[in-house]
Amino acid sequence: MRLFKVYYPIRTVILVLGEALLAWTSLLLGVVWQFREDSYKALNFQYGYYKIFALTLLVLLLAHWFDLYNPVQSGARSELYFRLLLIPGLLALGLAGAEAMFPKVRMGNLSFAWGLLILTAALLGWRNAYSWLAQLPYLRERVYVLGNGERAQKVVRGLQGRPELGVDVVGWTGALEGVPTREDIASHLYEQARNRAIHRVIVAMQDRRDTMPMQELLELRLQGAVHIEEATSWLEKITGRIEVEHLYPSWIIFAEGFRFSDTFQFARRLLDLTVGLAGLIVTAPVLPLVALAVRLSSPGPVFYSQQRVGKGGKVFHCYKFRTMFRDAEADVGPTWADDDDPRITRVGKFLRLSRLDEIPQLWCVLKGDMAFIGPRPERPEFVEWLDHEIPYYGVRHLVRPGITGWAQINYKYGNSVEDAKEKLQYDLFYIKNASIGLDILIMFQTIKTVLSLRGA
Repeated sequence: MRLFKVYYPIRTVILVLGEALLAWTSLLLGVVWQFREDSYKALNFQYGYYKIFALTLLVLLLAHWFDLYNPVQSGARSELYFRLLLIPGLLALGLAGAEAMFPKVRMGNLSFAWGLLILTAALLGWRNAYSWLAQLPYLRERVYVLGNGERAQKVVRGLQGRPELGVDVVGWTGALEGVPTREDIASHLYEQARNRAIHRVIVAMQDRRDTMPMQELLELRLQGAVHIEEATSWLEKITGRIEVEHLYPSWIIFAEGFRFSDTFQFARRLLDLTVGLAGLIVTAPVLPLVALAVRLSSPGPVFYSQQRVGKGGKVFHCYKFRTMFRDAEADVGPTWADDDDPRITRVGKFLRLSRLDEIPQLWCVLKGDMAFIGPRPERPEFVEWLDHEIPYYGVRHLVRPGITGWAQINYKYGNSVEDAKEKLQYDLFYIKNASIGLDILIMFQTIKTVLSLRGA
């Protein structure tokens, strides 16, 4: 399912909607159980429905915070249960504090306490039922991967490592011995389609000349029962990035996206101005303290100015709180910072970890050199080098660079060419699918990333 121009597995959507329904129903049952015939008054005249709706949103937010919708982070089953139990526990503590300070929040008769008890049992039961349902064969999609090279192996590994997708790789060309001919590939594809009832064929052939079974693919496509999809588009859906190793210019030309209407650019600029101004106002009380800490940490200026490459390749000055010793690059020249870089001060390490050093960049957003959301701006010395090392690197300069972005919330801090290539793949996904909805989603995820000290 595509939401805010990002693809989500249907199973994940069902999981979220199921838990939203469980939370609403459990809290509602708690009110009805305790108030009985007076429940109508409590729900309609004490804003009961609004309170239940707010608590339901909190349940989903806490589940998201604890990575309960991210199978990569969910961990073992015992850890999963522990995180599930944290949700009603934290809600109980939060409600106790809120009711003490704001008595109008209270529903009375311990109705929400009973609702949370019901919710605890419901969440544990639902997660077990969901795990059982997700493994049923008739609820899984059977896929054949057409190709036997490195690209095809990447697709196979990606599918096998994502059980939440509900996809089984029932066959791929790499299972054939030797160097298969076009006839061998066509025969194997037909055999798998007939015996395994394939739902989808993913084309991941690096060299398609004289080996791609076009006639057989056309027949399967016209029969209507099998979906045929190119590997680049499929990998974009399941990884949230666009691979550059085997990306053809024709794919960029004919693919949907990579378009920015005047309405979108106006709305995006308005959003940048609003967020930038609000950010400076909110952080204003902290700025003097950070400036004082930087000044006391080591001799040198409080702010640090550095040239970066922006939209259209235009060079601008990016401002940050200084986190390194003065003249840190006097001897070594422009270099990426390492995790334990000796050039970084003690205060600088904390500022980088907490992202407080990025606050002055809000001024760059107000000036129009940067956006709040976009690819991170790189230094001119590195851009010239990376343009030669990484294909399509210049595409990231189609939009304004950002303080945060799709790559920043999905990938670690990078200090190598390989890291730059990985982040470019996320940047390409963002540029292709740019929308206000995606920007808001990135802002929401950025808050979690910053508070949990993850990402770049």
